[in-house]
Order: sequence, then structure tokens, then C-alpha cells
Amino acid sequence: MIKRTVEISSGPTYLSIKNEQLVVSREREVVGTIPCEDVGLVIVDHPAVTYTHGVFTTLMEHGAILIACGPDHHPVGYVWPVQANTLHTERLRLQVECSRPTGKRIWQQIVRANIVAQARNLADDEAARKKLTNLAEEVRSGDPSNVEAHAAKIYWKALFGGAPSTSGAAEGTSARAEARGSQFHRDPEGVPPNNLLNYGYMAVRAAVARAICGAGLHPSIGFHHRNRYNAFCLADDLVEPLRPFVDARVRALWKQGKPDVDRDGKTALLGVLTETVTLGGESGPLLVALSKMMASLVRVMEGGEKRLEIPSACT
Repeated sequence: MIKRTVEISSGPTYLSIKNEQLVVSREREVVGTIPCEDVGLVIVDHPAVTYTHGVFTTLMEHGAILIACGPDHHPVGYVWPVQANTLHTERLRLQVECSRPTGKRIWQQIVRANIVAQARNLADDEAARKKLTNLAEEVRSGDPSNVEAHAAKIYWKALFGGAPSTSGAAEGTSARAEARGSQFHRDPEGVPPNNLLNYGYMAVRAAVARAICGAGLHPSIGFHHRNRYNAFCLADDLVEPLRPFVDARVRALWKQGKPDVDRDGKTALLGVLTETVTLGGESGPLLVALSKMMASLVRVMEGGEKRLEIPSACT
């Protein structure tokens, strides 16, 4: 079953639990109820939202993740289950003891998949697509020559190289002009469409973290990302080849002249989580594929398989 993503951002809201249902109320009127077992992510993007304690405990018992966002729509905190798998201790030991060579091979596969996915976002006749395809073949174990960064420079220039549509909200005109006047740079604090990318990446990252916890792994122990202050190093590793799903939707919004993280933009970006992808010869929603990806990761760390299964766009 596909877990649902609940996004709260339209005004003062009260969240509570009744009969294993997440109850959403505004001005003392119930505006919706959702079975907690159906919830995968809850994104709270409004400062005037209050909760009962039962919201946290019940959602966590059902394996959901709650994300609290700040005024810039960036997450300021995540709440995820402490234990979502009966093999949690065994899987955690497997993760900690994973050999460095295995981790480097996993990162090599992640980088290659990311570059291939980036290439697929470009037109068949674009020179940049061919360059990226060739670069993907050059990635070695651990990516010691940092092919990923070289590919990113080519990719971002090609992806947003054209001028966006002049239609759309008037308040977005100056932002579009600013981005159009200089080469696009991927910067979380930069001008649009960085804001759209931030929001989309946040949602996918949270979904990846949820799948990691569901597999009995811990999102903080990564293969490549190792920042001591980052609680989501493994999630940041595994989200890399999934970012192009977000990029494609952001480019579509950008070309339509929609640079803002508004209701329409959020709906489009959260739709990435239910997008049909391919993994292991089967097609299905990304949220379902993520669980299969984590199961594959466990098998690779155990030594039973060499190849990490990574979701890719349906052709």
C-alpha cells in the first residue's frame, strides 16, 4: 500500500488522534481524518499548528515521519521512529561494520546512477546529455576524482540554460530575471528555482529516511557523507540518484513561470513520491520502490549481492 503524504500549510491547525485516526481541525471544526496506518510523511509548514502528544506517539508507532519546516520552507526538525524493524540491532551492527571497500563500491553505483538520471532529464540531441553519459562510465570506486561534481556543472547549466516562460505570477518576475541574467547555480540559499528544488529534495529525503528506518538501518551512518553534525548522512547518500525526479518537475514549473513554493508547486513536487519508477525489472510508485531499494542495500552489505538496486525513470 502506498503511504500518504500529509502537508499542513494553509493556516492555524490543530492535530490530534482519535480512534487511530489523524484528525485535522481548524477553528474547532474537523476538516479531515486520515487513518494513521496510511500516513507515511507529515509535513508541517505553518507556524500556527498545535499537536497533542498522541500525534507523535501514534504516528511513530505506525512508522510515519513528521517534518517541521521554518519560514523558508526548509526543514528545521524531523521526528522518526526509534525502532521500526524487529532486526534493528542486527541491521545497525551490519551497517556499522560495513567494510570501507563495500561502502566505496556502493557510492560508485550511486554516483553513476545519479549522473545517468541527470542525463535522462536532457533532450536526446543535447551535447550535455552525451557528456554526462560518458562521465558516468568514468566513475571509479569511491569516486576519487569527484566526477560527480564535474557532471553537476554540466547538468545544471544545461537543465536551466533556457529562459523560463514570461507567464505566471507577477511577483516572480524579478526572481526569474535574476536567475536568467546569470548562469544558474545550485545553492540552497540562492534565487529561484533553488527554492523549489529545496522543497522537493526535502520531501524525497524524508521518504528515504523513513525507508531506511523501516529496513532497520540508521539514517545517520553513511558511506560518503560523514559530517558529524548531520543526522541523515545515509539518507543524503541514497537520495542522490533520486534528485533528478525532483529536478524534472522543477524545470516544468519553471518553464511555466511558476517560481514560488505555493500550493500548486507543493502539489507537483510532493507528487514525486507517487511517481511510477522502475526497479528490479518492475514498475511502481517511488515510495514502494524505496523499501525495495533498502532491502537491496542490506543484501549488498551482507555480501549476498554486488549491485545496489536503484529506482530509475520509466522509459
